[in-house]
Amino acid sequence: MIAPRKGRAMADDKPSPRRGRKPPPGDKRQFLTTMDPDVIRAIKQAALDVDRTASDVMEEAAKQWLERHKHKK
Repeated sequence: MIAPRKGRAMADDKPSPRRGRKPPPGDKRQFLTTMDPDVIRAIKQAALDVDRTASDVMEEAAKQWLERHKHKK
């Protein structure tokens, strides 16, 4: 005979908190790309120099690029 289980069933257990990085704030989503390591280093340093995150700097650069190229098809 199997002993009765005490406590909650496994399906009822709360999921453990996710480890790793926090999700981006607000309505933002992660975008993974590959770049030259020297470019990445320069972006990170430039962001530090102006007290911003590398993500903020890259988003601004992407928006400017899109604006310059939106009428070219």
